[in-house]
Amino acid sequence: MLFVALVLFVLQRYHSPQLAGATAFMAALPGVVVAPVAGALLDRYGRARLVVLDYTVAALSLGLIAGLSAAHLLAAPALLAIVAVASLTNPLSWAGARSLFPILAPRHLWERANGLDSSGHVIATLLASPFAGTLVGVVGGEWALAASGAVYLTAAAVMLRLPDPRTTARQVGSVLGNAWLGLLYTLRNPTLRGLALTLSIYNVGNGILTIAVPVLVLGRLHSGPSTVGLLWGAMGGAGLASALVTGRFNTEGKERNLIVGAILLGTVATALLPLAGSLAVVTAALVLLGLATGPFDIGLFTLRQRRTDPAWFGRAFAVSMSLNSAGNPIGSAVAGPLVGWSVSLALWVAVAFALLAVVFPILTIPARNGRSAVASAPSGI
Repeated sequence: MLFVALVLFVLQRYHSPQLAGATAFMAALPGVVVAPVAGALLDRYGRARLVVLDYTVAALSLGLIAGLSAAHLLAAPALLAIVAVASLTNPLSWAGARSLFPILAPRHLWERANGLDSSGHVIATLLASPFAGTLVGVVGGEWALAASGAVYLTAAAVMLRLPDPRTTARQVGSVLGNAWLGLLYTLRNPTLRGLALTLSIYNVGNGILTIAVPVLVLGRLHSGPSTVGLLWGAMGGAGLASALVTGRFNTEGKERNLIVGAILLGTVATALLPLAGSLAVVTAALVLLGLATGPFDIGLFTLRQRRTDPAWFGRAFAVSMSLNSAGNPIGSAVAGPLVGWSVSLALWVAVAFALLAVVFPILTIPARNGRSAVASAPSGI
């Protein structure tokens, strides 16, 4: 809901693609910067409680944005400041929830657990994106953001009942020291380093799409916010199907090929968008993007789990996920000026980044899970 509602809210209230891009940038970048500290906290204090903390912060920030906007007191700098502060806790839920799966599930069921993880994300996209778009169109962006905050509170209540599983993680020294060690571990791990290069570049294109697709649909195709939500929902439905199918197969040794194939399919899908003269073409493109999501996610999640020492799951996952997602805020930031000039230009730039990302898994990710594919623990731990 937040993914759709926040961008549509800014476009509806401020009529500025540039501000929409800046908002998406500030809603992500601070969390990326503090991710190593978040990972150290997760490994030291557990996961469930810190996930609840992030969900609570998200709910409060969304309620604040909605309330200030309804009172006509939300200046653009205040909006950017609120989303920036709220983003600081984001890695607690990104890495906290995702690192729970390989701890709770036995190794031989990781593909199925990752299929469930990916499916949960795309089910949310399938159901919540149309709902958020409809709320923006019918009752306004403030109510859509408030509803998103209510969902975060519900999720926090659910997570409160989950006990933290025992892990083999052991930390000595300060949180900041362990955050630094987690960063070193991730950068020295060839697989995690290769994934970071691949995804940070690929996600620049995804960050551009976050802004460019709504502008394309609202501007060139003269549709409403509910249509934007339905289109993202169609992408989620396709992603659900592909995740469920891919999760039933043993992917060991094939993860890199899954990632490359998914990026190629995503590149083809993105290339359809600048040519789109109708909603049918946009729908086809986003459905193809959704179909690429399942194998991409399962290849990524499983490869990262297999080539990370379980004692480092919190720190390594937090750093890895933050590096992987670094391209999203960059793409959103550059999308604003690009879309202001030409939405087609912005979409072609997204295609170029997707195509560039194809070569990195082949060049930077080791093909086999040998000693050269896994980092040793940095000294001092």
